[in-house]
Amino acid sequence: MARLSVNLNKIALLRNARTTGVPKLAPFVERVHAAGARGITVHPRPDERHIRRSDVAELAALIAPWRPQFEYNIEGYPDSRFLDLVESVRPEQVTLVPDPPGVLTSDEGWKLDAAQTAFVSEAVARLHRMGSRVILFVDPEPSVLARVVSTGADGIEIYTGSYAQAFTEGAEGLLLAACAETARRAADSGLVVNIGHDLNLRNLPPLLAAAPTVAEASIGHELTADALLMGWDAAVAAYRDVLAGRPLA
Repeated sequence: MARLSVNLNKIALLRNARTTGVPKLAPFVERVHAAGARGITVHPRPDERHIRRSDVAELAALIAPWRPQFEYNIEGYPDSRFLDLVESVRPEQVTLVPDPPGVLTSDEGWKLDAAQTAFVSEAVARLHRMGSRVILFVDPEPSVLARVVSTGADGIEIYTGSYAQAFTEGAEGLLLAACAETARRAADSGLVVNIGHDLNLRNLPPLLAAAPTVAEASIGHELTADALLMGWDAAVAAYRDVLAGRPLA
């Protein structure tokens, strides 16, 4: 059974479109918890276009009574500013992404050449000292896994955006196989296997069937879009159920 971590970036993006502070994040988080999700994900980017640095501490305080069973996952590029922010709240999980500052969204994984491996390894060591699980965002490419292990990271998040795009075109076979093989080899290497990017109620079931070792999916954009039609509570519950292997009502 895979866990659901609800990404709040799109709720924060909507809030930031005005100066009224509406919608507030807290009610959405409370309902995520009530609906049976296992955690929340945030990605505080340098331009604060969605999650702000101030949100990080406020959300940590909000979910403190539910942690560690309800996990806090913070994504970001591991420069010193990000690591200082993460250290201030000590989340259960930190997902490191190779995004440059101005990128629209995370759409490419770590390649872990010599320079990246040294850079990431230093961040992993610091995050481990603060007690966080460390996940590296990678492409569905098994060849990177040995380099992931060499960094000391605890696991991977497989970038599923390319799979999701292929799924909409009815041509997902090769990418589904690549995701499944990456997940299988990662689990065999002792790594935690997470997935994320453009996952929805239609493309999740075949991916989970092909990659049964998946531990967690971080989902925000598609869940939020579905919530506009289904309602927030119903959307969270639907994604929770799909990840648990239960059929949708």
